[in-house]
Amino acid sequence: MVARNDVELIAVTKRYGQAIAVDAVSLAIPPASYCCLLGPSGCGKTSTLRMIAGHETVTSGDILLADKNVTELPPAQRGTAMMFQSYALFPHLTAQENVAFGLRMRGVGKAERLAKAQRFLELVQLGHLASRLPAQLSGGQQQRVALARALITEPRVLLLDEPLSALDPFLRVHMREELKRLQRELGITFIHVTHGQEEAMALSDIAVVMDHGRIVQAAPPREVFEKPANAFIARFIGGHNVLRTPAGAIAVRSDRCRITPATDPAFAGDSRLPGKVAAVEYQGSGVRVSVMSDDGQQAEALLPDIVFHADPVSLGQPVSLVWDATEIHHLPDNPNAKGIAP
Repeated sequence: MVARNDVELIAVTKRYGQAIAVDAVSLAIPPASYCCLLGPSGCGKTSTLRMIAGHETVTSGDILLADKNVTELPPAQRGTAMMFQSYALFPHLTAQENVAFGLRMRGVGKAERLAKAQRFLELVQLGHLASRLPAQLSGGQQQRVALARALITEPRVLLLDEPLSALDPFLRVHMREELKRLQRELGITFIHVTHGQEEAMALSDIAVVMDHGRIVQAAPPREVFEKPANAFIARFIGGHNVLRTPAGAIAVRSDRCRITPATDPAFAGDSRLPGKVAAVEYQGSGVRVSVMSDDGQQAEALLPDIVFHADPVSLGQPVSLVWDATEIHHLPDNPNAKGIAP
């Protein structure tokens, strides 16, 4: 019988004394999914990951892996593997020996475990560096060794705790491409904790946004970006202006906004924010223009470079930030309104 979900959380709560770190979280992750947990520091995402791994006890609720309740099982019996932020490689062991370590602890013979370790190093494109010590590897190479070590036990679910945070921006982009490639090739579920909105958008099939220990939206990344469930998500994900209008709170993508003269009669009401230019920031392919209104609201337009320089604006200049009415996404009056978990 095929499992309905690789991972299912049912009203999972984690308390540390009187403090609630995770508050009755429920989530279903279908087989072979890439799921990213994201949110600000202290939102509960790492505690959730560690409870799935078995490294933190569950105060209440249940965790199911492949429809099996594993809430009380130790980590080694769950069918998961975890890749830590620090990589935690043994400095005195070669890359191959580091990868083989989990099999060594399971009593697998030396020749067999080293041969398998070599195969997994080749999977992460490091077969030629098998004999090097961690100190002889770059940060990105150490990360690949740690990834191969986590995968060699052939888990059903791989758990990743901010695995890209220590890498430089260029390498981070390259490694997230590698993570997605491996997840697709292996056909297993990855659950990846990150602070990075761009990282979550690029990697995930399911983006789970958390705040104050709760899931506020869980959906495909495009849905989270284009239809944020509330103002918090619109601001946290970025790329949106959150504004107060006579019709209520709205979100409008900054890349769908334009700058026009302050007296342009073509836009009015909910499709216009008059004010003065508060900031101009060149970003290479685009230019960010921030506008401050008389009532203290600040919003921005992300303009293509060629559009901005065809009619540039300067600091303090009266302008209107405008958008088409079809670009408005209405937000709920309740700032804590939840999205629907899959």
